[in-house]
Amino acid sequence: MDACLTQDPESRVAIETLATRDFCCIAGEVTTKANVDFEKVARQKIREIGYDDPALGFSDKSEILVKVHKQSPDISQGVDGHGDYSKEQGAGDQGLMFGYASNETPQLMPLPIALAHALSEKLAELRKNGGIPELLPDGKSQVTVEYDGRIPKRVQVVVISAHHKGDCNMEHLRDEILAKVIRPVLGHWMDSATQVYINPTGRFALGGPAADTGVTGRKIIVDTYGGKGRHGGGAFSGKDPSKVDRSAAYMARYIAKNVVAAGLADECEIQISYCIGYADPMNVHVECFGTNKVPQEVIEGLILKNFQLKPAMIIKTLQLKRPIYSKTVAYGHFGKADMPWEQTDKANVLREEARNPTKELQNQRTKRQ
Repeated sequence: MDACLTQDPESRVAIETLATRDFCCIAGEVTTKANVDFEKVARQKIREIGYDDPALGFSDKSEILVKVHKQSPDISQGVDGHGDYSKEQGAGDQGLMFGYASNETPQLMPLPIALAHALSEKLAELRKNGGIPELLPDGKSQVTVEYDGRIPKRVQVVVISAHHKGDCNMEHLRDEILAKVIRPVLGHWMDSATQVYINPTGRFALGGPAADTGVTGRKIIVDTYGGKGRHGGGAFSGKDPSKVDRSAAYMARYIAKNVVAAGLADECEIQISYCIGYADPMNVHVECFGTNKVPQEVIEGLILKNFQLKPAMIIKTLQLKRPIYSKTVAYGHFGKADMPWEQTDKANVLREEARNPTKELQNQRTKRQ
């Protein structure tokens, strides 16, 4: 998608990818003026991920099948705004999207998924810089956090499964991962009772697509909030921003994060739903789980007043027609400070308006319903 947007910001992209032993299939619908060599892009990315050795069972030398055709005109006619934000660009599909934020971490993400992503990033960093030379590209992490009410207290369990060279000493690898990955990342969240599981099956020499076929959209919870916030079911990857599965979920995160950053609630979840071809959302629902500091109807009114939720305006507000999406393909779509939906530029406005809510503001919710 980034390759298409680099050449043509108006590109419509809906691409799915399947990867298995020595084979990758790229299929979907694309309407663009860009001239993209999909196979070349795929081989380059496979190399960047680290699959550059055919002995791994999947590499940049594997077979790649491209089956891409033009988007259905039945969808296009309900969506096209032709880049003109004054026109009513309809949603690219029906569905409901969620956004979530919590003040339990500096990035306003749930602690378990924030730590899990940090562990996976550290694992990849040490593989790439040679800090743990036994590591290969595949790997997973999982963190269980003990809470007192909604306050995180400690890490109870941490699990890391790390793809490794077949001839490595497993005890040495476990010691290295504990010392160089787990302890530095978890820091004070660990204690003497924290349970640690590293490659719990005892061996992870066969990994990646050669061991476990992967398909776009199979990991939507790790892409979002680790199960702490709800998910509407739509995957993000491979879709241009006219698809509200992606853009509205980003907008919902942007709204929720600004609500929490403004101090209006400790925790906030936003739900937005759409009908294909229609610009206005079918509903907007706010849930603060009892942590709101001002009446929830005031928060709802502030959201409806300060955030424009038609697809074209979401795209404009967050500047989503740029090739920024490769940053989201690993370690989640949320919590990364440089992404537009992570900005808290509306927090001051929300905070000030919440102090002196007008009658019109309090009636916003009623009007919308």
